[in-house]
Amino acid sequence: MSGMLYLCATPIGNLKDITLRALDTLRSVDLILAEDTRHTIKLLNHYEITTPMQPYHAHNEYQAAERVLAQLQTGKQIALVSDAGSPLVSDPGSGLVSQARAQGIGVTVIPGASAVLTALIGSGLLSTQFAFIGFLPRQNKERRAYLQRYQHFPDPLVCFEAPHRIEKALEDLLAVLGNRSACLCRELTKKYEEYRHATLAELLTWAQQEEIRGELTLVIAGNPEPAAGDSPWSDERLQTRYQTLLDEGLHSKEALRQLVAESGQARNRLYTLLVK
Repeated sequence: MSGMLYLCATPIGNLKDITLRALDTLRSVDLILAEDTRHTIKLLNHYEITTPMQPYHAHNEYQAAERVLAQLQTGKQIALVSDAGSPLVSDPGSGLVSQARAQGIGVTVIPGASAVLTALIGSGLLSTQFAFIGFLPRQNKERRAYLQRYQHFPDPLVCFEAPHRIEKALEDLLAVLGNRSACLCRELTKKYEEYRHATLAELLTWAQQEEIRGELTLVIAGNPEPAAGDSPWSDERLQTRYQTLLDEGLHSKEALRQLVAESGQARNRLYTLLVK
């Protein structure tokens, strides 16, 4: 009988943010596959877990997968963890899961902490829908081309970025998406956790003046302006967008000015419809 592959979420910062089920799993499996064993050992030591570990990362993923699958076929119980949060989210492991399922090996998820959802909820830019776009491409040209596909996406975007690339990333986000509301979330759940709410332009100015450290998750407001060929701005849509801008903390005059820029409609008409 084949074993089971557990995809186990781990804390994104605070070691207390781990589920009882995850702890039970990490204690009971035969082996833990870790993106960085030096990082995961801190979690295991904290909870006095002595399960053996092996590295499983982007550089050895394909070589290690064959060995892991062979172990699973003999009945081994194996947990896969990333450095933080849920495995496979911008981390290696999807190939292993696909091959395991193809070979009839059981795969189950032990859910837990997520930087994506933590940042989205804490940003205040939450919508009924959103798009997680992962790590942005490293090169300027590729990054701008990648962002073009989300230029008219109406709901919030969530992405990861490294501190040493955040300034260039903000430059491209501003150039491609325009000066939208955003929230830069830094060191989530850790001692120096920070939610910095601002426009992309303000965040860029801040990034140019500060030495930024820590893990970064960026939430960017969606584009309320329709793409070419979309239906025009209805009164209902104008009212909804105006209320959203107020909810984001803008003064009524600022919200009106922003809506004039987004919709292209006359200020006097919008003032009569929304403010007066």
